[in-house]
Amino acid sequence: MRRHIAARLASAGGDAIAVAARAIPHAAPVTSAPIAFSGAATRRFGALLGGSSPPSSRAPGASSILKRFLPSSSSPLHTSARHRAAAPPTPRATPNAQLQDEFLSGTSAAYVESMEDKFREDPNSVPASWASLLRQMDAGVTGAELSEIPGVAPSSQTIQESMRLLLMVRAFQVNGHAAAKLDPLGLDVRDVPVELDPALYGFTDADLDREFFLGSWRMKGFLSEDNPVQTLRQILTRLRETYCGTVGYEYMHIADRDQCNWLRERIEKAEKHEYSVERKKVLLDRLAWSDMFESFLSNKYTAAKRFGLEGCETLIPGFKEAIDKAAELGVESITIGMPHRGRLNVLANVVRKPLQTIFNEFKGGPKPAGNAAPGGSSYTGSGDVKYHLGTSYDRPTLRGGRMHLSLVANPSHLEAVNTVVIGKARAKQFYENDVERGKHMAVLLHGDGAFSGQGIVYETLDMSQLPEYTIGGTLHVVVNNQVAFTTDPKYSRSSPYCTDVAKGINIPVFHVNGDDVEAVARVMELAIEWRQQWKQDVVVDIVCYRKYGHNEIDEPMFTQPLMYKAIKKHPSAHQQYAEKLMGDGTLTPGDVKLVHDSVLKTLEESFEDSKDYVPKPRDWLASHWAGFKGPDQLSRIRETGVAMEKLKQIGIAATTIPETFTPHRVVKRVYDTRRKMIESGEGLDWAMAEALAFGTLLDEGNHVRLSGQDVERGTFSHRHALIHDQSTGERHVPLRNVYGEAKKKEFFTVSNSSLSEFGVLGFELGYSLENPNALVMWEAQFGDFANSAQIIIDQFISSGEAKWLRQTGLTLLLPHGYDGQGPEHSSCRVERYLQMSDEDPTKIPADMAFETRHQIQEHNWQICNVTTPANYFHLLRRQVHRDFRKPLIVVSPKNLLRHPKCVSPLSDFDDKEETQMEQGVRFKRLIMDKSATSRDKVNTPVENSAKRVVFCTGKVYYELDSEREALGREKDVKIVRIEQLCPFPWDLVGRELRRYPKAEVVWCQEEPMNMGAYSHVAPRFQTLFKDLKRPVDGLRYAGRAPAASTATGYGSVHSEEQVGLIKDALQ
Repeated sequence: MRRHIAARLASAGGDAIAVAARAIPHAAPVTSAPIAFSGAATRRFGALLGGSSPPSSRAPGASSILKRFLPSSSSPLHTSARHRAAAPPTPRATPNAQLQDEFLSGTSAAYVESMEDKFREDPNSVPASWASLLRQMDAGVTGAELSEIPGVAPSSQTIQESMRLLLMVRAFQVNGHAAAKLDPLGLDVRDVPVELDPALYGFTDADLDREFFLGSWRMKGFLSEDNPVQTLRQILTRLRETYCGTVGYEYMHIADRDQCNWLRERIEKAEKHEYSVERKKVLLDRLAWSDMFESFLSNKYTAAKRFGLEGCETLIPGFKEAIDKAAELGVESITIGMPHRGRLNVLANVVRKPLQTIFNEFKGGPKPAGNAAPGGSSYTGSGDVKYHLGTSYDRPTLRGGRMHLSLVANPSHLEAVNTVVIGKARAKQFYENDVERGKHMAVLLHGDGAFSGQGIVYETLDMSQLPEYTIGGTLHVVVNNQVAFTTDPKYSRSSPYCTDVAKGINIPVFHVNGDDVEAVARVMELAIEWRQQWKQDVVVDIVCYRKYGHNEIDEPMFTQPLMYKAIKKHPSAHQQYAEKLMGDGTLTPGDVKLVHDSVLKTLEESFEDSKDYVPKPRDWLASHWAGFKGPDQLSRIRETGVAMEKLKQIGIAATTIPETFTPHRVVKRVYDTRRKMIESGEGLDWAMAEALAFGTLLDEGNHVRLSGQDVERGTFSHRHALIHDQSTGERHVPLRNVYGEAKKKEFFTVSNSSLSEFGVLGFELGYSLENPNALVMWEAQFGDFANSAQIIIDQFISSGEAKWLRQTGLTLLLPHGYDGQGPEHSSCRVERYLQMSDEDPTKIPADMAFETRHQIQEHNWQICNVTTPANYFHLLRRQVHRDFRKPLIVVSPKNLLRHPKCVSPLSDFDDKEETQMEQGVRFKRLIMDKSATSRDKVNTPVENSAKRVVFCTGKVYYELDSEREALGREKDVKIVRIEQLCPFPWDLVGRELRRYPKAEVVWCQEEPMNMGAYSHVAPRFQTLFKDLKRPVDGLRYAGRAPAASTATGYGSVHSEEQVGLIKDALQ
């Protein structure tokens, strides 16, 4: 066996070792303290540092380096630093012996051992100086003899050079993207940062072939100790190729060292990444499908809007590569959200929507379904344009897996779908028990103008790491057309990149030239790897162009003449890649033609098939929704009462706090009071009713989720669903006692949200779309704050079923009530929700019988303003206990939360009719006057003595009732509460009008006349009056006068108005 070189050097003594060290023209790095090592490395080399080095010389003409190492399309690297200040002094070498480095430190030992290992494998793989030293020692030269060899070259690398070299590498890591060739059109010419100029660091052409030590302890990539010695030419070449090529990396803003190292290890490769011939063929095929699909549509439907992907065709192969990589890393489903740009292409080529369906939609289809499957729904809704529609598909992947893809339908409102997608993905993770969040993920596609301009983008990013909203990372892909509709970037954003907002949450951003399909595919794969490794968001910015205007019939030359002159001359990415593969011999022209012929043949066949295509019955509900009914199918009305024994059992569990837990004394008192409510069966308030609704649903196996600002405590400090230990800060949710360890703790989730309405409401909507067996609720801090989420309400919740055939049972709690708190804390603007209801006010439904009524199914949503805790309990349970889903808007109370008369006995919650006081065993759409007893709608007893019947909704009832008692007018003034405003309870209001045939009919509300429910109920009363042969103008209004503001800001004025409207209604 050969004797270890290190041991032989060590035996020669310190002088010989020092001389040997000087034979190596690259010193080991400085370390602050030696690290103990055992084994061969320690015995073989010992300390190799020592001696001195003469100062290195500097040749003139340093700026010539720049021309060699900058991208050719960029302006020259700046040398202005040399003109701004005097040239830096010539650095003097520090003698190696004075560096006081222990050669047996971990870094040096690993380095020396790696050099010898490489030499043994291939002598040409190590620098010449190392090879010479190792050969001499293999030949038997002793350490002492080595120390006497003349002419050994000393190390010429100074400490100053080492520092400057590291700074230069870091400059490329930080700012290299600024010199990257990202714009396919070459129009975005930027000044290259001076930090990328080697001359700034004192390097010249004379240094290009010098070897420099570049390793650094515990670093990855170029600074790794695995390959620390390179020439300056090698270093600059790889820096340029890596950071100034067709990909620009932004990651150095990330504070986590491990994450940065992880990226460096994958970005800073010793060799450029190359795809195999087979992978290149796949990329060409996918790129051909992307490009030829758009061309085919353009030829067949010349005048149609399709918002094509031309100019960013590489998105499709990149997206498919991401899907393949995700499947390889364990992802089972991807939920996708995207705008209209390129949507048809994604539907066809990524999600695999049948081409016949897409072609049929261009011709005005699909036709109304008259041939529903047995037991299925034939409801088709109002529909939407083809580039807003979604679909789902189980897609086989190239590497043998399968992936469920779901593209969520969305409106034209850019970015509005973002948190809807995130919420849906979070629900998938919950129901599939994806605790690590590695099996179900989301991909969001964006436009450049929208990503920087729409606030919902930041709301989405901000939610990404919140415990109750995170999905373990989202892949964001920006289709960066470099123009927003007709607006140039410099007029649409203040930041260099449209993606700069994403850096605020410490995630990487990869900018890539959209003409380089291999680069697009590579960064999409890297983005998926990042997401799976770190469970964080990541952004891929595909810098591309838009071949036509905003749509295909727009004229873009009006606003971007120079850009579109360049676009007209620019070859497509597909053409460029095909020519590249033919040029380098990867494929022959015949190979490329086969690919094109195959794509065109499939497109033509599908087009012919579409002429006679009849859409199949719509599978408009996912598997979780099997058995749920459409709007045209009858659903039985179910009872929502619960057995008394079960109510008490759940009530006790929901009011139990562990003995070791120290709640706030007020919270303790609240829970003690609730326990007494259950034990006595009397005086259940709003919060207790809600807790019982949640608890009974949980006990029946239904997931319950409530979120919004301050929902854990409740805006008005009434809920206290999540409580805090006053000694330890521990959090406790008493309602989880209902199921204990039988379910995961998130089975009941109550969570304070970020200070967002738009984003959070969208999230909860998406969550509710995934599975019907849940009560999903969002509560506004105050009802009028919901208008910050108006896009979600208008475009998704109120109309989603009609447009996209997607049901949701999402419940909105909107605190409302006039109690002197001013314009912004009084009204939830219920009139807006009522206006969006699709019920005809001029037609009384033909069939309102209990057994056959499906009025709620026929309309878009429910709007309720309930007045008793028991009715609130039944309302929430009704949301789950039926075989269809509709959104529910609850005009929820504020001062009724503690109103002494707003209580219910426990018997009103049970399932026995005979025990009820006013409630019954299900939700009451209307509550009769407290003197009425008969609910008979056919033989309603007539009360001719009533002189006035006041209809109202919500908390004004209690003020009316109190004033009526004070006036002693219970016999001649009747008060009827409409608890469900939409759909309107035609049958019950008609019954009350027949009960009081001689009474004046009054509508009383707290809101101004142009707000509230008056404009909704008035035409419906007119229709009923006409049907009952009563004067159609028989409804008198009692309420505030029309106003611009919802309420006065003066307390005295409020009180005066409130007293006036109550008196007007009763006197």
